[in-house]
Amino acid sequence: MVHDTEEEFNESDQGNAAELSPEPSSPSPEQLQRDYAELNDRFLRLAADFENFRKRTARDLEARVKFAIEEFAIELLEVIDNFERAVQAEEIGSSEGLLQIHKLFRAVLERHGIRPIESVGKRFNPAEHEAVASIASDHEEGIVVEEFCPGYCMHDRVIRCAKVAVSKGKEGD
Repeated sequence: MVHDTEEEFNESDQGNAAELSPEPSSPSPEQLQRDYAELNDRFLRLAADFENFRKRTARDLEARVKFAIEEFAIELLEVIDNFERAVQAEEIGSSEGLLQIHKLFRAVLERHGIRPIESVGKRFNPAEHEAVASIASDHEEGIVVEEFCPGYCMHDRVIRCAKVAVSKGKEGD
């Protein structure tokens, strides 16, 4: 658009400026204060809800950890009851009850993923064995020849190392 006079230019410019940038109405200080108070209140409630959630989750976790072995303990109580009956019968002269309790106890452990570590005849493994003696034997050096206390795994993790005697080879070598 070509303007013939300066007045035409100013008038058309002002009209375009009014169309392009209408003056925004700014919120009043009271409205800003109300919005701030509302947002602050929402924030405080959310923070309190989160803190309550965190505490409740911690209590739940603590209870689960505390009673995680409850089912296992109940099964062991059955073994203990049978053991006490066998001890009373042992006074009479029967060892069959002790053998049955041993089988029951092993079965309870197996159900919970606890199994003994086979040691005798195997190569010494420090992750599974604790060498408490080194003895001369016909086996090659580093082979477990005797087990003093069995080791146990729970699933794939060693929970107790076996206490073993390891061969140091033949006496004359």
